[in-house]
Amino acid sequence: MAHVDQKIEGMYQEVLKRNPGETEFHQAVLEVLESLGPVVSKHPQFLERKIIQRICEPERQIIFRVPWQDDKGEVQINRGFRVEFNSSLGPYKGGLRFHPSVYLGIIKFLGFEQCFKNSLTGLPIGGGKGGADFDPKGKSDDEVMRFCQSFMTELYRHIGEHTDVPAGDIGVGGREIGYMFGQYKRITNRYEPGVLTGKGLTWGGSLVRTEATGYGATFFVNEMLKARKDSFAGKTCLVSGSGNVAIYTIEKIHQLGGKCVACSDSNGIIYDEKGLDLELIKQIKEVERRRISDYAKTHKHAKYIAGGNIWDIPCQVAMPSATQNEINGKDAATLVKNGCIAVGEGANMPTTPEGVKVFLDAKIAYGPGKATNAGGVATSALEMQQNAGRDSWTFEYTEKKLEDIMVNIHRNCFETAEEYGAPGNYVVGANICGFIKIANAMVAHGLV
Repeated sequence: MAHVDQKIEGMYQEVLKRNPGETEFHQAVLEVLESLGPVVSKHPQFLERKIIQRICEPERQIIFRVPWQDDKGEVQINRGFRVEFNSSLGPYKGGLRFHPSVYLGIIKFLGFEQCFKNSLTGLPIGGGKGGADFDPKGKSDDEVMRFCQSFMTELYRHIGEHTDVPAGDIGVGGREIGYMFGQYKRITNRYEPGVLTGKGLTWGGSLVRTEATGYGATFFVNEMLKARKDSFAGKTCLVSGSGNVAIYTIEKIHQLGGKCVACSDSNGIIYDEKGLDLELIKQIKEVERRRISDYAKTHKHAKYIAGGNIWDIPCQVAMPSATQNEINGKDAATLVKNGCIAVGEGANMPTTPEGVKVFLDAKIAYGPGKATNAGGVATSALEMQQNAGRDSWTFEYTEKKLEDIMVNIHRNCFETAEEYGAPGNYVVGANICGFIKIANAMVAHGLV
């Protein structure tokens, strides 16, 4: 706790006491509180109004049973969550994650991060997150539909375009959003496109939403490189994961002149030193829903490394886009030793505190997830704008809006870090910039 201001240390101990066993949530809170010492010195009203304690306590935590029937007729029981964290800037906004690892601590960490991320976008959205310990992998479309319908039968009463607007996350793509939207419409008798984002393009979805997190993360890293008089041109890049975020990170890296040589899934890594064949990856992962190992069956020169560590491969730019805590201190040290000059987090909190320290000490360009991957939720907010106006924008127009938002986030983080005496430290910049906006709104709203 050496890095935490004395005035704030007691608040962190209180979070530990009130939320036992939720290690990811503790990690996310500490990472923000470590940055806030200079803020409370400059703005003592935030301490007087107990803003930090209030931000660390969600406004509402909803946990519910999700019963459903599998294709054999057997009844299955899962647990569903929605944590509505902070609505000072707008309706709660944040994804739903379907994965066996999901429990309350994961959803709270994601919701807490989401508050600051959403604040950074400059758009009127609060922070929330949800999900279930359900695993869509290996389930039939009918099983996924039955689960989604049961999940929405409880969730529908807590959401709405002026209250809480969920989206997708790990395990929740267009298929799942479609089933949930259908059930919401059926229960409420309302065609309310603004209640969910990540919808299909023919029924209220936004162009660029699929690409948004990956494109946005790449735009942010591009801005970090520009600030150092550099670019993606000719850079060797690694992108972990092979889901939505990873695929469109690779696509934008290639468009900006970089060469991505490796990606991964939970079974292993594919390494193609000639540069990844993105169309094949899209075919395998998006169309056929197969494992990434099948890439090597088509491209014999590529290596598949079962259970390998992608961060052992030398690169100049690393973009972790799989899940939390995938880069530890040792991985970070390996990346730096092998010549990595920039890291942009497409996933949420993919680097452990030890790894973050390695990157910051090495003074490489390190973009934390709450800033770097904010493009996904920013484009969700653009989808909400289109729904509210009964409108539909072109791909080019929406992508330009996304790029402008990411350029602004980079500039605000960069300038805030300088203002608070930590030039080049995007962690400090993102945490303080995101916090101050929420804190000022909470002060304005009184004790609620």
